[in-house]
Amino acid sequence: MNTKRQMKSAARLYAVQALFQMEHSSQTVETVVNEFLDHRFGAVYDGDEMAEGDTDLFRKLVDGAVNNQALIDQMTDRALVAKWPISRIDPTLRALFRAAATELTQSDTPPKVVITEFVDIARAFFPEGRETSFVNAVLDHMAREARPEAF
Repeated sequence: MNTKRQMKSAARLYAVQALFQMEHSSQTVETVVNEFLDHRFGAVYDGDEMAEGDTDLFRKLVDGAVNNQALIDQMTDRALVAKWPISRIDPTLRALFRAAATELTQSDTPPKVVITEFVDIARAFFPEGRETSFVNAVLDHMAREARPEAF
């Protein structure tokens, strides 16, 4: 995988983690973003090096998800089964849907790329579960709403 693509993938993963962290703490966007940029991007833990992330994409996803959360959550709700509002789903998936919806609605990344990338992230968090096919279905629905011309 080329470095630029790897950095974009890392930025998406970090954005999901940052959004999750913000929901579970009372930290501000700026505090969490700075913590990730200073301590996660390229850091080494127990001999394992964390990937360098694309800082621009990371900031865009986190800021976009926070600034447009109500609209993004409504879009996610429409893609979820009626009985399962976004408030009832796993917080990791909620963060993932927010980051993915931000990229779908605020970038020119092809929707199929966004879906593939975020399904891979879901697989990393839920290696045993059915969450990956659930994420794929929800993101497909969201992508068709956000960018129908791409399909």
